[in-house]
Amino acid sequence: MNNQPTTLIEACVETYEQAVAAEKNGASRIELCDRLDLGGITPPVELTEALLEVLKIPIMVMVRPREGHFVYSEPEFQLMKMDVVLLKNMGCHGVVLGLLTSSGEIDIERTRELVDLARPMKVTFHKAFDECPDLFRALEDLKKTGVDRLLTSGGKATAREASGLLNQLVEKSEGKPQLIVAGKVNSKNINDLKLLINSAKEFHGRRIVPGI
Repeated sequence: MNNQPTTLIEACVETYEQAVAAEKNGASRIELCDRLDLGGITPPVELTEALLEVLKIPIMVMVRPREGHFVYSEPEFQLMKMDVVLLKNMGCHGVVLGLLTSSGEIDIERTRELVDLARPMKVTFHKAFDECPDLFRALEDLKKTGVDRLLTSGGKATAREASGLLNQLVEKSEGKPQLIVAGKVNSKNINDLKLLINSAKEFHGRRIVPGI
């Protein structure tokens, strides 16, 4: 009945000031990106280093070499591998990434390679998942990669629109991966969304706590 105290709040941020404010105002974890206007790409190393010095909550760092689609060339994939190793050596809690095949399915082999490379860091597969034609098949594919978490809005623009499907995905995942509900989640609607998507334990948004 009382699931609110166990709800994990992940704030998506792109500046030092936003990250510090997110922690101050109740975020449990941050996802650090650059250029959120482009959907988020890998942030500057200097920003990550600075936040590792001051934040007490975990930092998940976006690993995405460019904007646009999620089918990566071999040089782009090699760059992602280098970024994963760099972030691991810096002491980050984890990375956020997403790779698809040319047919729009989860790129199981490459994702698994990055997951293995990232350990012991945590790995979140981001909303590239929502572009897959069959989200339940994509979820089964993700289970084969070993990712820890899945960020999704159920293929819709908002979590509210996809609430029924998100509940189904949470139940199907059985916590492996742990689903993080996204899609216009903010500090004003999160309590309603917790009731609508009552099987979810983690929520994500750019304005999920006040002050950012």
